[in-house]
Amino acid sequence: MAGHTIPGDIPVRYLGRGGTTALILRVMIFVGVVSFFVTLSRDSALAWKSYVVNWNYFTSIAMGGVMVAAVTWIVKARWNWPVRRIHQSFAAYLPIAFVLFLPMLLNLREDYFPWIEMMAYDPIVQKKEAWLNVPFLVSRNLVGVLVLFGLGLGFVYLAVRPDLGLVGRPRTAADRAARSRRWWHERFTRSWVGQEAEEDRSYHRMTRLAPLMVLVYAAVMTMLAFDWAMSLEPHWFSTLFGGWFFMGAFWGGFAATAVAAVALSRRDAGFKEHVRPSVLWDLGKLTFAFTVFWTYLFWSQYIVIWYGKLPWEQAWVNIRVSDPWGGLSAAVIVLCFVVPFGGLLGVRPKKTPRILQAFAGVVLLGLWLWHYMLIFPSLHHEGDPVFSVATPLIGLGFLGLFLASIRWFLGTFPAIQIWQPQQDPEPLEAEG
Repeated sequence: MAGHTIPGDIPVRYLGRGGTTALILRVMIFVGVVSFFVTLSRDSALAWKSYVVNWNYFTSIAMGGVMVAAVTWIVKARWNWPVRRIHQSFAAYLPIAFVLFLPMLLNLREDYFPWIEMMAYDPIVQKKEAWLNVPFLVSRNLVGVLVLFGLGLGFVYLAVRPDLGLVGRPRTAADRAARSRRWWHERFTRSWVGQEAEEDRSYHRMTRLAPLMVLVYAAVMTMLAFDWAMSLEPHWFSTLFGGWFFMGAFWGGFAATAVAAVALSRRDAGFKEHVRPSVLWDLGKLTFAFTVFWTYLFWSQYIVIWYGKLPWEQAWVNIRVSDPWGGLSAAVIVLCFVVPFGGLLGVRPKKTPRILQAFAGVVLLGLWLWHYMLIFPSLHHEGDPVFSVATPLIGLGFLGLFLASIRWFLGTFPAIQIWQPQQDPEPLEAEG
């Protein structure tokens, strides 16, 4: 990573809440809600498949962003100090994601999970009954998501709390008028024990919590991948599928941070001053690196399936490379590998805001299509549309909620983290 100097005096900045942006987000949410219920009345299977795709995608991006914050904390990264709060802001979507998770968890049964009916007559599926049963599915998903989201929110709370002591109580009329900001300030600073003690406590608790988050993240995201995507073809399995899924989410966290950082820099001169080309360069390098790594994980699954030539192993791939899915599968490879790999080669694209934002946006689009292809081909029946405009329209509602939650977070808490983690002294023996 490039060298970065953290200034001693970081200004307090909040994201403005323009009325036009709020109106646009409300329209997006409205369109998504209406699209879902209209599609539900006409084709319930399409509506719920679209719902699951978009829930998986936006939850993955949100959780991936929080994990970027946790992992960079573990390695004591300094390069991302101006964008730490952007990573953390993705946690604001997690309570919304949990509420949106309940309808699909409690409602979807035989019309989504084919193994429920197959359990009565298929001997291969019957051998998986210990895992593939509805009570265990509901309980493990409910507990797993609650634990993962709770850890993510707790980590972000610890990161935000010391900042509120540095900001102090609202002083100007504009600050006092921000009731939401004042309400959250009062609750986040309860039982305050002093600035230095609070920073020290947050630092040590975050340092202990972050490694635990990594382990829980890998386990819970793997469970979600197995339950909501891989189990749709019960005879097929891949031990790499979970890793491919959660590393794709982690990659999405970097790409989404890059898009948000450039957008904020354009909107506010203060952000532009701190989110310099060196910061974008590091974001670009990591987005590029995980482009290669995600493709490596895909290839690691594919090459074993190809040279093994076992029919049951090939089934999942064969469906996606043959008609009518072959073109969309090729589009996933182009958007997730070919375009970002070629576009982010070299230094200039990574340091140029518009170029980096464009290719990071391509990555996010490719990841959405990837999530689509994990689910739709497995549940396709003759006569079903290969692609319906209903799916992205429903996704528009999820996008509106995702952006609204980030906007709320950056407008309620300082948009650039003010307090910085202490530097652990390195023992001289270690250097020797």
